Amino acid sequence: MKLSGKRALVTGAGQGIGKGCALELARAGADLVINDRPGSEEVEATADEIRAMGRGCQVITANIFERDECERLVSEALEALGRLDILVSNPAASRRCDFLDIKAEDFEFVINGALTSGFHISQLVARDMVKHGGGKIVFISSVHAYMPYGLSASYNAAKAGLNHLAKTIATELTQHRINVNVIEPGWIDTPGERKAFGEERMKQEAANMPWGRLGVPEDIGKAAAFLASDDADYITGSVLRVDGGIVLKDCRAEDLINAAE
Repeated sequence: MKLSGKRALVTGAGQGIGKGCALELARAGADLVINDRPGSEEVEATADEIRAMGRGCQVITANIFERDECERLVSEALEALGRLDILVSNPAASRRCDFLDIKAEDFEFVINGALTSGFHISQLVARDMVKHGGGKIVFISSVHAYMPYGLSASYNAAKAGLNHLAKTIATELTQHRINVNVIEPGWIDTPGERKAFGEERMKQEAANMPWGRLGVPEDIGKAAAFLASDDADYITGSVLRVDGGIVLKDCRAEDLINAAE
């Protein structure tokens, strides 16, 4: 219960990685406000799981792609919890498309959703953390930040920008004892990925992973709970890759030997 007495806000907590982070923070003892988009049916189920652990949890739906909605979310979260010790910023926006064909408005949508929204929510929360003498901010990025996967120009650019934004924020907030770190998930088995790729493809890719499986939201949640705890007091401006070795997949000796044969 290393987060006992801590109060956290997790965005995009209806399913997938955001839900995994919310559940693991709750298991570690935190009380939460969880957010998802307006009309989300999944976020109440996440809240029920958290409450079943004996933790406090309030749901606030808001479109965090918009500044005024972020302002409302943070204001209501502070009203509910009194202060925020932890922020897990997990905005999700991705539209796969060939670079030559992607529409300008789709590119801008992803940049806004996966990068700019992280700026809005973290700035608003950090201002309150300064008043209370510290806090923990964790951004959910991706290995796409430096792996230029095709059909993902906007998402790759957004996550690369998010990493650099987080490091810059970390630099400026050291004087306020606010730890700012990044988690880079690899391929995580989420409802969104299953919808995009199908179960059969997911099984095939899992077998080819160095760890013999795809990641699960719990893997990312445990990393977030660590970075939000006092155990990570001396860690700021860091990027923690939680990917089961996906970036090493094509570097293994056995793969190179098999390819040569």
